[in-house]
Amino acid sequence: MKVLLTDDSSTMRKIQKRVLASMGIEDVLEASNGKEALDLIGQHKFDFVLLDVNMPEMNGMETLKAIRSNPDTVKLPVIMCTSVADKGQVMEAIKAGATNYLVKPFQPADLQKKIEATFGK
Repeated sequence: MKVLLTDDSSTMRKIQKRVLASMGIEDVLEASNGKEALDLIGQHKFDFVLLDVNMPEMNGMETLKAIRSNPDTVKLPVIMCTSVADKGQVMEAIKAGATNYLVKPFQPADLQKKIEATFGK
């Protein structure tokens, strides 16, 4: 399974990477903003994307909308992973096509559950 971690915090990406490794997912690429993420998505085939909302250059909502507007990635699972727990923003992300939503800080088991729910395990 190939995963793209997109978060402007290198610490958060390290935490996510450790959780993924504990699940046996080691094929992981990282991006620090939405523009980098879209570049990588254009170059690689990912099984899913973990996407932060608040990032410089291109935020997560803009990135999600770009992913959903591309016929090649319209069905790519995207789990929003953000410190924003506002119900309105959660609903906006789901409306925009987020597959799932995880609020930081989270426990490793929470991330694992969201990934399993995304793939029906």
